[in-house]
Amino acid sequence: MSPGFSHALYKVLVWAAQPLLRRKLARRAVAEPGYAVAVPERFGHYTQAAQATSELVWVHAVSLGEARAAAILLQALRDALPGVRILLTHGTATGRAEGAKLLREGDVQVWQPWDSRQAVQRFLMHFRPRVGLLMETEVWPNLVLQSRAAGVPLALVNARMSDKSLQSALRWASLMRQSYAALAGVWAQTEADAARLRTLGATVQAVTGNLKFDARPDAAQCDQGQAWRARQTRPVFMFASSREGEEAQWIEAMRACPGAALAAQWLIVPRHPQRVQEVQALLQSAGLRVSRRSQWGADGPADGHDDGPADGPEVASALAGGAAGLGAPEHADAASVWLGDSLGEMALYYSLADAALLGGSFAPLGGQNLIEAAACGCPVLMGPHTFNFLEVASQAEQAGAARRVTDMAQAVQLLVHAAHNLARSAPAPEPTELDLPTMRGQARVFAQAHKGAAQRVVGLVRGWLATPASRRLS
Repeated sequence: MSPGFSHALYKVLVWAAQPLLRRKLARRAVAEPGYAVAVPERFGHYTQAAQATSELVWVHAVSLGEARAAAILLQALRDALPGVRILLTHGTATGRAEGAKLLREGDVQVWQPWDSRQAVQRFLMHFRPRVGLLMETEVWPNLVLQSRAAGVPLALVNARMSDKSLQSALRWASLMRQSYAALAGVWAQTEADAARLRTLGATVQAVTGNLKFDARPDAAQCDQGQAWRARQTRPVFMFASSREGEEAQWIEAMRACPGAALAAQWLIVPRHPQRVQEVQALLQSAGLRVSRRSQWGADGPADGHDDGPADGPEVASALAGGAAGLGAPEHADAASVWLGDSLGEMALYYSLADAALLGGSFAPLGGQNLIEAAACGCPVLMGPHTFNFLEVASQAEQAGAARRVTDMAQAVQLLVHAAHNLARSAPAPEPTELDLPTMRGQARVFAQAHKGAAQRVVGLVRGWLATPASRRLS
């Protein structure tokens, strides 16, 4: 299929899909009201005043993870270029909510325009950005090609490309190669990402590392989490950023592992906040009591919260299994599971936990990013599916900051044995077991060793901004 034909077909499809997008936004707004905010912006219609001069630096951070990476980049840009004005765009409600925290006087925040030629053109004509920095993966054909036509150079920053994403892009090979080739700059996280991006026609100027290693966990949250952990009589094990279907796997693994419910205090933090009610209902249907973060207050988790059945069969079974001396709770009515239902507190949760299961890696979803866990000194157990962050996951495993397991059952069994060793102060766990105190130190060393991407990226951006636009587009 020729580039011209595939692009023409793509333009027709995205134009025809606009009514479907409006219906999808309306449905999502029922659970997440943020999707009902400023819907006309999605189609290139704005209430903000048009820009008289091309002075905005446009940063596109589609969702929550990209917005957090953008926070690191924006801080470094503001330090290097005082007075810089930012045009911040997003595609998801969580991304926009996180991005709102980054705004300063003179900045602008709107939705990413839907990738129709007309919406993108209206966006570019209205704001007239000086340059655009697309975070990580966001290459949309009309967005890139229309920006180039309008004289707005785009760079793909902190760029990553998994094998799965590469194969997906190659289904539209002629269109996607045209789009990647039209980028004025591509700065990849790793050499492996760079190789895959070149396969799609991108000209990769630099491998800068991952910006997320330069994030500093909130110190107050870390202190609070560590203080709460110090008060616990059992280890705290966290299921971080769990995804749909994975909590059910965890319940089955807990049932199959005698004493698992009482070996440690378990904390589940769903990846998507709109799933908290669903996860709570699932846990309660399994007979588990639930204590939500929003109920804890300033003193942290306590034993008395009870939002579930008092004597469910799984709780009774867990109590019976706890007789082996792995650390039963002081009160029979203690909450069986803590549920993280807050946004922006992952540093608190990781600091509270002695170890974490990596969400998205136990179902074929590609895994979540483990960098923040490492920065907080929290060891990670990964399932078999980490294709979204393959190199970081491999590096963490080699550094001793993470352990890969075959499935959820093995992960739970390893953690239960680790809890047993901690309770007995075992001096030297077997090589097949988890040495959580050692892994905690290795996690911090791993996170520290990979810092520096922000300064490398900002150096490239400064040089890029000093280059005439005609040369950046050539």
